[in-house]
Amino acid sequence: MLLLAGDVGGTKTSLGLFSTEAGPRRPLRTATYASGDYPSLEAVARQFLSDTDADVSCASFGVAGPVVAGSSRITNLPWLVEADHLGASLGAGEVSLLNDLQAIAHAIPWLDSRDLYPLNEGQPDPTGAVAILAPGTGLGAAFITTDGLHSAVHASEGGHADFAPSNPLEVDLVRFLQSRHGHVSCERVCSGRGIPNIYAFFKDTGRHEEPQWLADRLAEASDPTPVIAAAALEDGSRCPICVATLDAFVGILGSAAGNLALTVLATGGVYLGGGIPRRILTALERPEFLRAFGSKGRMSPLLARVPVHVITNPDVALIGAACYGLQRTRVSHGRENPANV
Repeated sequence: MLLLAGDVGGTKTSLGLFSTEAGPRRPLRTATYASGDYPSLEAVARQFLSDTDADVSCASFGVAGPVVAGSSRITNLPWLVEADHLGASLGAGEVSLLNDLQAIAHAIPWLDSRDLYPLNEGQPDPTGAVAILAPGTGLGAAFITTDGLHSAVHASEGGHADFAPSNPLEVDLVRFLQSRHGHVSCERVCSGRGIPNIYAFFKDTGRHEEPQWLADRLAEASDPTPVIAAAALEDGSRCPICVATLDAFVGILGSAAGNLALTVLATGGVYLGGGIPRRILTALERPEFLRAFGSKGRMSPLLARVPVHVITNPDVALIGAACYGLQRTRVSHGRENPANV
């Protein structure tokens, strides 16, 4: 039996063919498509199946948006994804939709040292909850709970909760963004879309000047975030406004990760997913990230014991969608107890 699994994001959609025999870590075929080039997920999936000349019996997609009753509007795309419609369009008997952070959470048990970069080894509690925070195009969040025997994955839209400033600079940042956008969510500053907002704050308030060479690069770029990050990290030519932007982002990410860890009591660990953390590892290794993560007053000693890892495997959400889909397949065919899902 073949499973079509997908990681559906605002920027790109990654699809793969998986079998119950090979498992979720060994896809038979994968491909990545620019999401904005297609009118719907159905169109992307049909393209993939045509390219691979494959017939699938079931499908599982992790999507960047809330899933309610088998339907999801992708947060940063004009796509409405409906499981029933997808199944009929693709000829797949069963189609599962789950939030992309739920997909990442399902992959956590399958990850090993090759997939993870430790920022804080901590003292993991095997019965404690696990939190996942993923800044990519947007900001995703999820968590895992366990009773010691069984685990349960929970979706969250916590990335859209109010941004909580933790120092005077961030207070000024909130005021700046409120004047432009009204509501300031955590995603507004802690994501690929958020980094240009922080940059605009430093530039437009006169805190830092924008050099002409950087202005030229940004004018030519379709996405300013990689330009800003690269200019902040380049040895010998680190640009002050970009360094300030990335430093502020790292502090905001650390504080948000600490908040999520407290909210779900993530003594089992915190995992940073999404495309940004693995690309700015050198910045996350500096003391500022863990300082912001752990600066929670009386709860600081608790957070000092929480392990924190960056997920460096870029295919983690696809692996997780495959894990979920293959698990559903095993259950539906009576090869596994549904209570263990």
